[in-house]
Amino acid sequence: MTSVERIIQHEIGRINIHLPKRRLPLSSLLNQREPGVVLRDGEIHGFKRSELEFIASLVDEEEMDSLLLPIILEIGPLDKAHFRVRGRVAVKVVDKILNTYDPLDERVEKLYPRYLLPKLRRALPTTTTYAFIPE
Repeated sequence: MTSVERIIQHEIGRINIHLPKRRLPLSSLLNQREPGVVLRDGEIHGFKRSELEFIASLVDEEEMDSLLLPIILEIGPLDKAHFRVRGRVAVKVVDKILNTYDPLDERVEKLYPRYLLPKLRRALPTTTTYAFIPE
């Protein structure tokens, strides 16, 4: 890795310092008295219980173990018109909130128009977060 690549990786790491060290399943968070995750900078990010319960109402009970929170909204420098969500259950939740869910077309990963970000973030302010992803 060249020194320029190391510098870029370091800067991307700084930009993404707000991301969790480890995401937790919805089922686990619902059982916590004060649900939250530890961020890369050591801070605690709390989730609103009402938001967790809302998400739980959107998924099947067996899917609660596989939905890791927060849902990562990936933003890249090349495709400025879209953001990406990964994970079948995460995509299902986002689709349901954006009224685009089709049970016959469940995906593991999906691109969404970036203009939908405000609607999604209004619905899920504590259980979604941005990640800058170099492409």
